[in-house]
Amino acid sequence: MSADASTWFYENFEQSGSAIGFRVKRKLDEVQSPFQKIEIWETTDWGNLMVIDGAIMLTSRDNFLYHEMMAHPVLFTHSNPKRVVIIGGGDCGTLREVLKHKEVEHAVQVDIDEQVTRMAEKYFPELCDSNADPRAELLFDDGIAYMKNAAPESIDVIIVDSTDPVGPAEGLFNEAFYQSCVKALRQGGILVQQSESPLVHLSLIKSMRHHMTAAGFAHCRTLPFPQPCYPTGWWSCTLARKGGELAGYRERGAQSKSFPTRYYNVDVHRAALVMPEFMRELGE
Repeated sequence: MSADASTWFYENFEQSGSAIGFRVKRKLDEVQSPFQKIEIWETTDWGNLMVIDGAIMLTSRDNFLYHEMMAHPVLFTHSNPKRVVIIGGGDCGTLREVLKHKEVEHAVQVDIDEQVTRMAEKYFPELCDSNADPRAELLFDDGIAYMKNAAPESIDVIIVDSTDPVGPAEGLFNEAFYQSCVKALRQGGILVQQSESPLVHLSLIKSMRHHMTAAGFAHCRTLPFPQPCYPTGWWSCTLARKGGELAGYRERGAQSKSFPTRYYNVDVHRAALVMPEFMRELGE
């Protein structure tokens, strides 16, 4: 990470030998929470930029890609998602998208760092539009412990909207965590987790899917999508289902959705299920 004299903010990715940069005007805020350092920058073309421990988390301009793909494919794949748990997601963008679905009766967001949400409320208020929804519950707690203590077969959908698998998020990518998710999900329930860049993190995706299957999930599916502010500009989410397949989704529901989106639609969902050649080794 660097902000040089030319007023550019860069994040360098050693693993891929590449970098992503944004032209910035000034730093708006900075806070050191008990868990991580959070910075907010004002950019010239991408709105506000959130950085955590030197890693770019989101911009005002492109976050809709990630938030919509983390929420809508899984909710349109589940037959009737009434109870949703979001692990992480402190910027509240995924929560906002989840609550666009009228069938959702209760959505709990469990993020360990309250400061992420407070910064989002101040600098990304559009992402926090649904925080006061009576169906929403915001908890600032350990998501791993929350899932471990969750009542058996009490949840329809779990969304793991975490940072990279380092630091506070490291424990969200192992078999023990997935076992907690399997236990907490009802039959047919679905876990979806951000799974990094297929171009440079394919081994991580393989590992995630292996641990998901070993934990008891019946089927996995990885959906790629564009994300300009993340390494390589291409990202993914991986779905895992308890006691069921992931071959289809509610196409009629997606086609006739009653809420606006900027990226997701029924055709985008269909296209995301098609594996590029180099990803086919993951299986369907």
